[in-house]
Amino acid sequence: MGNGSGNFLIGTAHLRARDVAEAAADPAVKFVLSTDALELIGLSREVVQQAIESGHSVYGLNTLLGSGRDTAVEDKSILAYQVQVVRYHNSGVGDPLDRDEVRAVMLARLVGFSRGGSGVRPETARFYAEMLNRGVVPAIPRDGSVGSADLTHLAAVAAVAIGEGQTVAPDGKLVPGGQALADGGLAPLELAPGEALALVSSNSYSIGVGALVLHRILRLADLADTALALSLEATARHDGGGNLSPFSPAVQAAKAVDGQAVTAGNVRRLLRGGWLEDPTREASVQDALSFRAAPQTHGAFRWQVTALEDALEVELNGRGDNPLTDLDSGRMVSGGNFQPMQLALAFEGLRLGLAHLGISSERRIAKLYPPQRRIRQRHLEAARNGAALEPEELPGLLWYSAAGLLSELKVLAAPATLGAPTLSADIEDHSTLAPLALQLLERSVDAAEKLLAIEALTAAYLLGGAEARAVRPLGKGTGAVVERLSGLLARHLPAAALVEEARIELNGAMGSVLGRALNGDHNGGAER
Repeated sequence: MGNGSGNFLIGTAHLRARDVAEAAADPAVKFVLSTDALELIGLSREVVQQAIESGHSVYGLNTLLGSGRDTAVEDKSILAYQVQVVRYHNSGVGDPLDRDEVRAVMLARLVGFSRGGSGVRPETARFYAEMLNRGVVPAIPRDGSVGSADLTHLAAVAAVAIGEGQTVAPDGKLVPGGQALADGGLAPLELAPGEALALVSSNSYSIGVGALVLHRILRLADLADTALALSLEATARHDGGGNLSPFSPAVQAAKAVDGQAVTAGNVRRLLRGGWLEDPTREASVQDALSFRAAPQTHGAFRWQVTALEDALEVELNGRGDNPLTDLDSGRMVSGGNFQPMQLALAFEGLRLGLAHLGISSERRIAKLYPPQRRIRQRHLEAARNGAALEPEELPGLLWYSAAGLLSELKVLAAPATLGAPTLSADIEDHSTLAPLALQLLERSVDAAEKLLAIEALTAAYLLGGAEARAVRPLGKGTGAVVERLSGLLARHLPAAALVEEARIELNGAMGSVLGRALNGDHNGGAER
């Protein structure tokens, strides 16, 4: 919802997770709260003020938290209690989040204020926007939340807002929060009654960082289709495979699986104009299932990506606060909207989907191994006559690395959300562990990107001969990718550097060469 001038307007309208991710990842973007949003935040604060004046017990406003929910806080201690709540919850451990992740966490909480359920003052919401705009980056420890509101993550932000805690300077050094505020021209925020809990009672880590991961996964879905198309080209040349009938519109129309037709269409577009489209070409009647059923496997993954995007947007645009300031009734209502079960299960399911993508990719790599062996045998025979042995463009055991990555994907697919113990004297007796599920998903995405890069490199190695390509031309899309990867292979890089460079190159291809092939009929992401 940017306005073209580098500003991201936060109003009361629906926000898309992918837009939030792009804004969080760009430090040049500034955040502006609309007049409508500030008015809604003000109305929400009026509900809190009415609750204060009523004298009724309201959780976290004039009572302790958790198992102390029925213990009153005296009026004269309310303001000191706000500071105590922030300090108490600022208990995260582990390495600090990256700068874009911190921005995503803060942006998600700021968006949450704008939905009208938190009861913070408009000036508090503006203060969070100013921290973002002035480059104040709280040091948020990665671990500590059990997924029933990301309390420890958000307390690290709130601690800086009140002039405490720590921040991360551009050079990576830790700076006291009060100093960072002063350097940014801000005075510490003095919290009003009920604001401390409102600042920490949200799933902003799972929402914000989850949106960043969604951004990666949308590209990974296209990367999987691209690696598949390259392997089809390679198996056609070296093993008589590459049957395109499983990708035909007739097969896709016969079964309405969300995303399946998108993958099949991507593959056809990447292969367009190449030898595989030749109707006189002889091909195996049926390829192995890792090729033939790939639209079904990749399509199911795309369906899961859509489910993640939907779950993120439910949380992003909803009111997850407890207590909830309800404008319709004018009351503060206790509830459980801080329990992001739908989002946690989306994180869980995607790890399983990535493992299935990995299984198919590794099996295709395995089937491309025999022609590699034949090429190396020819190189060895040529060296018998005194010629220098050809240097290795493709490290020989990348297949084994792929197998190791697949094993990691399978382990990471195990459930994470079932493991939380009961807490706070058995009052908090169920948690989602959404942050853990998210962190494991990040590891799965990383492993899957490497695995798919290995598949793409393997196929490109087998498609590299210019003479063969002249006789049997590649598709316009696959040919462009092979051109990019062939340049990398020619540099004879060590395996680790080669795969990492290929990941970068392929991500670039998603936005340029492949953009022209893939964006002709859809947006290149999950089917909506």
